[in-house]
Amino acid sequence: MALFVLASCQLMVVLDITIVNIALPHIQSSLDFSTTSLSWVVSAYTLTFGGLLLLGGRAGDILGRRRVFIFGVLLFVLASLLGGFAQNSGQLLGARALQGVGGAIASPTALALISTTFREGPERNRAFGVFAAVSAGGGAIGLLAGGMLVEWLNWRWVLFVNVPIGLLIVLATPKWIRESERHPGRFDLSGALTSTAGMVLLVYGFIRAADDGWRDALTLASFAGAVVLLAAFILIERRSRQPITPLHMFADRNRAGTYGIMLCLAAAIFGMFFFLTLFVQNVLEFSPIEAGLAFLPVSAVIAIGAGLASRFLPVYGPKPFMVLGAILAATGLAWLTLTDVHSTYAGSVLGPMLVFSLGMGMEFVSLTLMALSNVPTPETGAASGLLNATQQVGGSLGLSILVTMYGTASANETEKQIPAFRRQAAPDELLRFERTQQLPKPWSDEILTAGVSAAFIMAAVFTVVAALIALIVIQVRPSDLERLKGGAGPGPM
Repeated sequence: MALFVLASCQLMVVLDITIVNIALPHIQSSLDFSTTSLSWVVSAYTLTFGGLLLLGGRAGDILGRRRVFIFGVLLFVLASLLGGFAQNSGQLLGARALQGVGGAIASPTALALISTTFREGPERNRAFGVFAAVSAGGGAIGLLAGGMLVEWLNWRWVLFVNVPIGLLIVLATPKWIRESERHPGRFDLSGALTSTAGMVLLVYGFIRAADDGWRDALTLASFAGAVVLLAAFILIERRSRQPITPLHMFADRNRAGTYGIMLCLAAAIFGMFFFLTLFVQNVLEFSPIEAGLAFLPVSAVIAIGAGLASRFLPVYGPKPFMVLGAILAATGLAWLTLTDVHSTYAGSVLGPMLVFSLGMGMEFVSLTLMALSNVPTPETGAASGLLNATQQVGGSLGLSILVTMYGTASANETEKQIPAFRRQAAPDELLRFERTQQLPKPWSDEILTAGVSAAFIMAAVFTVVAALIALIVIQVRPSDLERLKGGAGPGPM
């Protein structure tokens, strides 16, 4: 029951990253978003979520993980309620940012509570396997749930649905989860704020570059500000007596490699969901619920991959699954680059999507175990927060890079399609184009497909980098295998 409560919270937090994706066109028309500003409905959540995860993990260490967990869930519920009632774009973006804060508090404490609730060895391995499967599959579940809620009710229910789930979690937590030991310490607010602001500027710079080019003054200013703030963050952490990010964690090559792999893979999985959602709805013309159902096999295959990794990790260790998982993900993304306007779901989308998902299931279990290996008990919250932050920040930053690739490729394709359209279009179509500056089908499908293919090429590069890091950097010691088997290898002090 403790695992069910913690996994339910993680599912609620993770699926909220993608549950709004299918609802975006309805949100745009309801609250009068521009196309550019609409992307912040996703980014406002992921940036505050990723940027404050480290502070959330530290708060659990200092104040007690169970009480911090309950507070985070309650804040998430309140933000979801406010977002569902939003009457304009500003209110919704504020609520989404507040949701990210609640998720940043609840998610790392949930992972740390697994470390303190379950014994190291096979029992904890199985718990991490369930938790990792939920974390990885929550995105696909969110797309399915979003499709059903939008089609059967309206877009506001993609936010309202969190309210009853969150309240049930809050009621169940005191009964099934015991409080952790509190460790005296200080909150590193300056570190949290500089890192979050730096990442916001970095992501904004990439997104703006997609629209306004790399020479735009505000684009360059955003990148410069990001460099200054992130450099200040590193200096603050080096000088702080109790930093939000203990930099000595990166001294362990396995843990540093794990964070690097997570950064790359998160970028790939965010991109896969985002661009395939666009493709199946705009090119394949799936309805919201059809688009959600199209992603349902992802969750099942991720669970299979996570189950295989959990079962054989004690025998082979995590490194083979890290390498193989990244190779499978790269294969699936490379396969997706072959999609075009004549592709079908069964013939061109389902196969590569399943290959990608199998690799991701293997990865998330292995990465979770490796990130928390040999971490002293007082720092498990910070370690889990850093792993989650790497996932969210990697996803946000990676998606912004992929959006830049998409924007460049689609702009180039537009320049090629407009002359062909002018030669073939009827007079009324030409008038409509001059008024809206939007090409009709099938020209718009060609443009979108070209951009999506370019984004998948870059996503495949990310996964290849992850495979190389796993192959070169990760080194599993005999003592690590002993702990995975429940043996007497040296544990955290």
